[in-house]
Amino acid sequence: MTTRRDAVDTEASSVGVSSFAKSVNALLERTEYRRCDSGEDMEAVYRLRYKAYRAHGLVIEKHDQLISDKLDEAPNCYRFGIYIDGRLISTVRLHHITKAEPFGPIMAVFDDLLQPRLERGETFINPSQFTADPDWTTTYRALPYLTLRLAVIANAYFKSSNCVCMIRDEHTAFYQRIFGSVQVDTPRPYPPFTVPVMLYDSDCSINLESTLQRFPFFRSTPVEQRMLFAKPGHGELAPLTILPSPKYVREAA
Repeated sequence: MTTRRDAVDTEASSVGVSSFAKSVNALLERTEYRRCDSGEDMEAVYRLRYKAYRAHGLVIEKHDQLISDKLDEAPNCYRFGIYIDGRLISTVRLHHITKAEPFGPIMAVFDDLLQPRLERGETFINPSQFTADPDWTTTYRALPYLTLRLAVIANAYFKSSNCVCMIRDEHTAFYQRIFGSVQVDTPRPYPPFTVPVMLYDSDCSINLESTLQRFPFFRSTPVEQRMLFAKPGHGELAPLTILPSPKYVREAA
């Protein structure tokens, strides 16, 4: 069965990467990333998660219509809202997993496989809770690229050894083709979601640069990286919104 992400990837192949990149860059011009650390922003993200998961039948009905868990408050957690023309369209959560901070949803399911690697000094970026407003996904077909661009930037900023994801079966082709991810082990349950998930692993030393070469809109400047992921100093405030930087990367090239 062809999924929306597969269709977008097919479109990228059929029209040529450079042409597709231009369309993504045009949408990035209208995009803002927002670190969601305040009450109102977090509630908007939690509501969008619920709306998206319910639309796809992945969670049971909840009275408060919010999806969150204790990992949203982990010290290595980064929650983002992706806004297009001022409207919250998608969201993703990232955990920078290290031996010192081994917190992330993937550790709750595949810790037996990943903890020994952390002990050996590997570090991971773990994207999760990637959801998009079902009212807008057909309008913004490149939304998976805009959203997961944050994971690529995180891998570059933290210099992580691997990007590890828990994904459903229908999304495997996208992660294989775009990020060079490979399946590790067999699917496992992940309550409260109603379908099993698979561990997909991308070795950044092998795949990161090739991904940036094929899809230049994933590139970012050091300034954008710091604004997205640097922890504010004592008494400092994190930036409210961050404008994507591919435009400035192109101008400097």
